[in-house]
Amino acid sequence: MRRVVFNQKGGVGKSTITCNLAAINAVKGKKTLVIDLDVQGNTTQYLLGKKVTDSGSTIALFFKNCLSLSLFGNSNNNGLQGIIHETPFPNLYVIPSHPELESLQSRLESRMKIFKLREALEELTGFESIYLDTPPVLNFFSHSALIAAEKCLIPFDCDSFSREALYNLMQTVAEVKADHNAKLEVEGIVVNQYQKQANLPQQLVDALLAEGLPVLEARISPSIRVRESHSASQPLVHYAPKHKLTDEYHALYTEIHGS
Repeated sequence: MRRVVFNQKGGVGKSTITCNLAAINAVKGKKTLVIDLDVQGNTTQYLLGKKVTDSGSTIALFFKNCLSLSLFGNSNNNGLQGIIHETPFPNLYVIPSHPELESLQSRLESRMKIFKLREALEELTGFESIYLDTPPVLNFFSHSALIAAEKCLIPFDCDSFSREALYNLMQTVAEVKADHNAKLEVEGIVVNQYQKQANLPQQLVDALLAEGLPVLEARISPSIRVRESHSASQPLVHYAPKHKLTDEYHALYTEIHGS
């Protein structure tokens, strides 16, 4: 299964949700791959403990190879296998991001390489689950991820501006489904930074539910443990396995995976 975690607004927890769901999946014994398509590389740092400086061992190499096709075929390896890194955690692997993605974007768009990631993932074997983390904007890389994925999770951080942006985001996903990827389904809206004692978050969630939007039942609370786990480069299932927040991620995982 290929899942993309997508929102066009920054700071809503995309990378944190991606990494923690993938880490739980790996703990359950399933070989799991995370692909970091955000030039900031936060997912890469969270899972590897560092940014990867050599673009030749990151997703940037894959996209550069996509641009090097010739009339006589491509002499480079155009797949993903050679840029997969082991993380310190069993069954969990990552394809790192790199700042060079930014300079590649316009060339990839002009050469119409938007389907290359999906083609490569369809050829990749050995992984039970693939999670794609996207930049906080609809650009070539997030568009590629939406075309490559089968399921889409949308983080929502209980903010009035986030609610306004959510409608445009849902329309974007619907258009990608209609035009480029008939398999794409919104798996659910993930309510993040949820303070159950406050009135506004509950009002916002109730409004989304009243409009028939696919809000998931699991709620993710704010906690300093998240920043601590970022700093330690350890997803919560490893950093604080018995913490309430980790339990909430387990509940989210169970809701979308069914086990």
